[in-house]
Amino acid sequence: MKCAKENLLLYAVTDRHWLDGRTLKEVVLESLEGGVTMLQLREKHLDEAHFLEEAKELQALCRSRHVPFLINDNVEIALAMDADGVHVGQSDMAAGDVRKKLGDDKIIGVSAQTVEQALLAEKAGADYLGVGAVFPTSSKDDANEVSYETLKAICSAVSIPVVAIGGITQENVHQLAGSGICGAAVISAIYAKPDIKKAAEELKKAVKETI
Repeated sequence: MKCAKENLLLYAVTDRHWLDGRTLKEVVLESLEGGVTMLQLREKHLDEAHFLEEAKELQALCRSRHVPFLINDNVEIALAMDADGVHVGQSDMAAGDVRKKLGDDKIIGVSAQTVEQALLAEKAGADYLGVGAVFPTSSKDDANEVSYETLKAICSAVSIPVVAIGGITQENVHQLAGSGICGAAVISAIYAKPDIKKAAEELKKAVKETI
């Protein structure tokens, strides 16, 4: 499965911090029903066995809806379960090495904060870039903010699609209009809401208007 621009429109990243008594499967299903176009499983504290089990469960949900399913950071898990791809940060495995491990038919996303990082990732074989944090965010303690000018410069510099991430909400996403992004990646803007399906629907509409 290759990454089409449309897949990046509403890119949801999981976070069990917001589960509030529900299972990850339940909240992910709601978000898919609300129109999420790509899903990344981000799991920092689960042991490998539970991570793999959970990943397979979520992948089945995504496959039934033709939504690409990516694993955050963990290339070995992505390989073991035949995930659609993997997203790596600047401090994780280099994109070129990920490509060698996963093969040509998998989606590889790379986080970038500068034009230089973006160009390197594209050269190494990344399929798309995640650029941010474009707004202040509580989901990542170490997230440096990326200005609108830098976001726009990155979009102009590369030929692969760029998705903005970090602190994006239905209210502020319009501020990214004209930057050249093809979608928004969010965590709490969907999963912290009481009505996840509705939050996804409204955010998707706002992102479409923005791009």
